[in-house]
Amino acid sequence: MSTTLPESQRLPQSQRLSETTRGFPAEAASARVVRAVPDEAAPPAGPDEPATRGHRDGRPGRRATDRAADLSTTADGTEQHPHRREHDAPALRHTVSLVVPAHNEARNIPWVFEQIPRCVDEVILVDGDSSDATLRMASQCLPAVRMVQQTGRGKGSALRTGFGAATGEYIVMIDADGSMSPDEIPHFLHFLDHGFDFVKGSRFVAGGGSLDLTRIRSLGNRALLAVVNRLYDAKLTDLCYGYCAFRRSFLDELDLTSTGFEIEAEMITHALRSGLRIAEVPSLELPRRNGRSHLHAVADGRRVLRTLIEERPGARIPATAAAAEAAAVGQT
Repeated sequence: MSTTLPESQRLPQSQRLSETTRGFPAEAASARVVRAVPDEAAPPAGPDEPATRGHRDGRPGRRATDRAADLSTTADGTEQHPHRREHDAPALRHTVSLVVPAHNEARNIPWVFEQIPRCVDEVILVDGDSSDATLRMASQCLPAVRMVQQTGRGKGSALRTGFGAATGEYIVMIDADGSMSPDEIPHFLHFLDHGFDFVKGSRFVAGGGSLDLTRIRSLGNRALLAVVNRLYDAKLTDLCYGYCAFRRSFLDELDLTSTGFEIEAEMITHALRSGLRIAEVPSLELPRRNGRSHLHAVADGRRVLRTLIEERPGARIPATAAAAEAAAVGQT
């Protein structure tokens, strides 16, 4: 049964959804891609109206005074929601795991960790055999952090290690170099809370952007994105950007095997192939705060292209489907 959200929990007018349905080739299930497209600028906060950080009890940037206006208190001290119908159930609280792969990011970890919102229940730092003080810095900045040693080499291996260690119902992945702001996490979770299975950040929808995108990376991303949209009859706006969130229950459907930066493209193409409901949300890519990037635009671009060709619809049977087929053959 559909539930009408109270006014206090709806997206603001500046973040209305523009939703379209896409058809996919016969080899792929149909999926819907949704983008959050701002249609007007939100009014700036006044000097006496500080904006609060986004948490699960309010949308990003929502003022505490606005939330208080939506609530009333009974004699026993419990909050009432005047816009909620009596038979509407309150939204469930889902646990969230944040996976942060890191290799020699000791100077960037403090900024990243101090930006993590309270809606995150578990932070998993996947260490790629760092030779600096990454582990010590992480434990000092966040004593509750879970540190796991990466299995294999490359960003893909680190992420798969972190996904396997995660216990939350939702998994969010960000980089440890400070190029992705953890303050955006509640926006990703909003779409997971409202029925979507995979949420990806986009630098090329209204409200998003990049302060670190070189000309070569931009051209490469456009070319690879065109390949994905052609193969899957999709209308995505960004591909090679690793700010994503998804339901952990769909980890098997994502069927991840990549070891390098191409894992970001593999996640998106497998989500499309599996028919998951995908949402694109605006995200601002920031410059790396310290150190040098581990990305090699040309070499990693070739790996992404090879992955797209190998993973094209009908090119191979997913590991999960192959296992099911083998089990069925064994029972006959």
